[in-house]
Amino acid sequence: MITIELNNLVLHGYHGVFEEEKKVMNTFEVNLSVKYDEKKSDFNSLEDTISYVDLYDIVKQKAQVPALLLEKLCQEIIRKIKHQYPIVREVVISIYKMQAPIENFQGKVGVTMRKKFDD
Repeated sequence: MITIELNNLVLHGYHGVFEEEKKVMNTFEVNLSVKYDEKKSDFNSLEDTISYVDLYDIVKQKAQVPALLLEKLCQEIIRKIKHQYPIVREVVISIYKMQAPIENFQGKVGVTMRKKFDD
């Protein structure tokens, strides 16, 4: 099993249920882990693996589409990854909202979603 990881990605978007979140861009941190079964390969080209550039593009593209809930954003990213890379066996994604709309709150809030594929 091979794992491709992208960590501490910083993206911006309009995700959230409150009206202010739909108007004021927020900063998000994303961690992504994508697992697939190793093929018999010498790993001499991108065709022998999953491109982390493609994974980043998927996350970036989906993060530009406003979502009420971070869970929905996670779900959409996972679906796109599985569609583009059918060999994927597991995706784990965490998305953190860096400026949560909670009075007197310091820190970040987020969700983690894990999806395993047996097909």
